[in-house]
Amino acid sequence: MWIRCIYQEEDEQGFRGLKVSKDLVEIGGEALKTNITTLGPLVLPFSEQLFFFATLIWRHFFGGGGLQTSAKKPYIPDYKLAFEHFCVHAASKTVLDELQKNLELSDNNMEASRMTLHRFGNTSSSSIWYELAYLEAKERVKRGDRVWQISFGSGFKCNSVVWQSMRRVRKPTSRNPWLDCIDRYPLPSN
Repeated sequence: MWIRCIYQEEDEQGFRGLKVSKDLVEIGGEALKTNITTLGPLVLPFSEQLFFFATLIWRHFFGGGGLQTSAKKPYIPDYKLAFEHFCVHAASKTVLDELQKNLELSDNNMEASRMTLHRFGNTSSSSIWYELAYLEAKERVKRGDRVWQISFGSGFKCNSVVWQSMRRVRKPTSRNPWLDCIDRYPLPSN
């Protein structure tokens, strides 16, 4: 079902602007669900795929409960088994909080996204490139590591790209946007 969540309208003074509905997170969640359901079979270990499939079958034939983690929330595969690093579109603190909670990611998994949001703000889906640069500047990407970049767009779309590092990143390039301040990050939590 389509719900208007971002649209253009005039305010009382006649100025055109974007209006964002409170349904945005829910609509975005549906787009993410479709995205990770498609991506899962391509990246998750077989055991995780099997457990996820079993929960879907259980829900279909027996309704809620059973193999689910709770009566209302379906089992979410553990994507930390497939990826060493996560670059999540840094749209807002709320978006990052919801994704962290729903994908059960650690603060360390979300560090690049949160620090990018702090330093650059919402740069739209290009934030995932600042996040990858952050990981490289911190010299965290090792040979063989897989990075999951997740971004959101209008319409409401969710896209992913998966990278596998061909070599260890020991020294970031001179064009890395974090070089002038990487030693100040991560910031302490509030």
